Amino acid sequence: MSGDRLTGFTHDGLHFDVRDEGPADGPVVVLLHGFPQTSSSWDGVVPVLHEAGYRTVAPDQRGYSPGARPRGRSSYTLGKLVDDVVALVEQVGAGPVHLVGHDWGAAVAWSVASAHPEVVRTLTTVSVPHPQAFVRALRTPSQLAKSWYMGFFQLPWLPERAMSSPAVSRRMLGRIGMDRAAHERFRREIVQGGALHGGICWYRALPLENPRGLGRRVTVPTTFVWSDADGALGRTGAELTAEYVDAATYRFEVLEGVSHWIPEQEPRRLAEIVLDRVR
Repeated sequence: MSGDRLTGFTHDGLHFDVRDEGPADGPVVVLLHGFPQTSSSWDGVVPVLHEAGYRTVAPDQRGYSPGARPRGRSSYTLGKLVDDVVALVEQVGAGPVHLVGHDWGAAVAWSVASAHPEVVRTLTTVSVPHPQAFVRALRTPSQLAKSWYMGFFQLPWLPERAMSSPAVSRRMLGRIGMDRAAHERFRREIVQGGALHGGICWYRALPLENPRGLGRRVTVPTTFVWSDADGALGRTGAELTAEYVDAATYRFEVLEGVSHWIPEQEPRRLAEIVLDRVR
């Protein structure tokens, strides 16, 4: 802690870095980043939330915070990632929070809301559909083709070597819309910052999951944001998501012509969608 600000928290023997910004007495919005990024991916979103009176708490998650990089894929199962977020919410001590997640952060947010609805006031997920909807979408040729990298990431050491190459990572991430500035940030924060192995371990832990246990039905008020130019996640999973959310409080927002990297490419539009939900 630094004054009234949370600079980090400890859970499961690991120390996580946290960005705690905005009005200290405002309602809390917890922001979960995806792969291969850190809490800095929300830099364009948080000023809009702060202007509206909300406090934002954005952790660098397991594998990304320097003090939270355990070895071995079993340390990165979804249950452990969920428990990290629940521990953060308890540390903030502001009651149920507004939970927002992008990419892998969305997968974790879905699972937190379904397993621990008592800590979530509202849910906004970005890009990644409900886990059960995604599993069903993987049975289609189009989503299977988009998700080829998930199989590649199961290999030992080779994914780290490939993603550490500027040319290879620029090509792989550029195919799903990452621009040059974001790629430079990836090189600085993830590759040079030592977070690449931990981030890839989130994928390597997937074979340890029970597909039937990947998130139950979500009952908290929820908005799902998907973009139709997302090169990693297709429409099938996005549309199936409605089957796993309480229909009375669910909204599905489609951003046209936007790539996978919604928080960086359309931060104000995303922030306004989040505000519509939390209000």
